[in-house]
Amino acid sequence: MSIITLTTHNNIAILTLTNGENRQNPQFAQQLKQMLAKVVENQNHKALVITSNDEKCWSLGIDTDWLLPAMKAKNADEIRTFMYDMDDVFKTLLLFPMPVIAAINGHAFGNGAILACACDFRFMRGDRGFFCFPEVDLSIPFLPGMIAFVKKAIPYYRFNEMKLTGRRVSGAELAIDHVIEKASTDQENLLADAMAFAATFDKKRTIFAEHKKRLHKDIIQIIDEENKPFIDKLALMV
Repeated sequence: MSIITLTTHNNIAILTLTNGENRQNPQFAQQLKQMLAKVVENQNHKALVITSNDEKCWSLGIDTDWLLPAMKAKNADEIRTFMYDMDDVFKTLLLFPMPVIAAINGHAFGNGAILACACDFRFMRGDRGFFCFPEVDLSIPFLPGMIAFVKKAIPYYRFNEMKLTGRRVSGAELAIDHVIEKASTDQENLLADAMAFAATFDKKRTIFAEHKKRLHKDIIQIIDEENKPFIDKLALMV
């Protein structure tokens, strides 16, 4: 079953998450990797917008209904594969040869918020939805690579506060901190704003990719080197 759809409008690729709360599990990671590859295959694509068709949620993070039973059953290889697949997703976005814009139409929690931070730019509704890192209340520590690329998207003082309190933050507040480009008035205007911004890009893929490669070199190294010991040992909760 497809949980992500790909459409194209005026050379802008639109990936729409279509599985309700869009919780992240092995199927989500694998399909997102496949869809990102399809976006790149189409040489006419100039930008990518990632959104959701759910009225309330963009992505609520890791699917605990899958993860907790998998941990109880000691399905270590399945969990490790998922974690490495998500790292591949994050690295793909960080190195994507065109701008990636998250159109956050609802809640982005945990790994959903982290996924948004891996994108180049973010728009969010101002009338609905919260952005938060609840991991501190769930006894789940961030992997080193996650910390590295979230800091590219969120000012350190705000990330420090959000990470250690788990507080839910609105689009209006994120706009003040320039975490998002704009807090749009509603769902319709959110997609219009994100698409209008995406349409301003007409960059050559080679130079765009090279800029991102050099810009995010240290982050990619942290993901490749520092995440591995935690994933291999499944040190995912405390």
